[in-house]
Amino acid sequence: MKLIVRNMVCDRCRAAVQRVLEAQGLPVQRIELGEVELQHEVPDDEREVLRVALQKEGFDLVDDREAVIIARIKAAVVKLVHHDGELKGRVKLGEHLSALLHKEYSGLSALFTQVEGITIEQYFLLQRLERVKELIKYGELTMSEIADRVGFSSVAHLSTQFKKLTGMTPTAFKEVGGARLPLDQVG
Repeated sequence: MKLIVRNMVCDRCRAAVQRVLEAQGLPVQRIELGEVELQHEVPDDEREVLRVALQKEGFDLVDDREAVIIARIKAAVVKLVHHDGELKGRVKLGEHLSALLHKEYSGLSALFTQVEGITIEQYFLLQRLERVKELIKYGELTMSEIADRVGFSSVAHLSTQFKKLTGMTPTAFKEVGGARLPLDQVG
C-alpha cells in the first residue's frame, strides 16, 4: 500500500515518519520523500489513528487524487534541488517531472498553478533560492560556486533573482544573517 505524506521534505522528516509508522506497528517496505510504501493495506480506523499521529509531528496523509499529484510534484522538486547534488542547469524540469509522474507536463503545470497559485517553475525557483540561502549560511563556497551548483547561469543572474524575490542581494543576506524558510513553507 502506498501513502503520500505531506511535508516530508528532508531526511529528518523521513526518520520522523518512520518512527511514527513503527510506533503504529506498520511495517514499511520503502520510504522516500513524500511517499511511503507499506507491506500491507491499512484499515480505515488505523489510517485515521496514523493520520492523527502524523499530524502531531507536522505531517499529513494526502488522500485526494489532485492533492497527491501536487504533493508528488513538490517532493520531486525538493529532492531535485536539495538532495540530488548539483543542478548545474542540466535539468529540464518539465521532462523530469513528466517522466517521474508519468503525466504530460502541461496538465501537471495547469493543476499545480490552479491549486497552489504559482507555477511549478516559480516553486522550483523559490526552492533553488532557499538552497542558495543555505549555501550562503554555510560560508564554504564562493557566489560563483553557489550559482553553478544551484543551476544559475551566472552570479549576476543569481543575484538578480535573489534580490527580486528577497528584496536584498546575496551579500546583504549574508551580512545581516538573513532567515531561511522551512522547505514545507516555501511557495
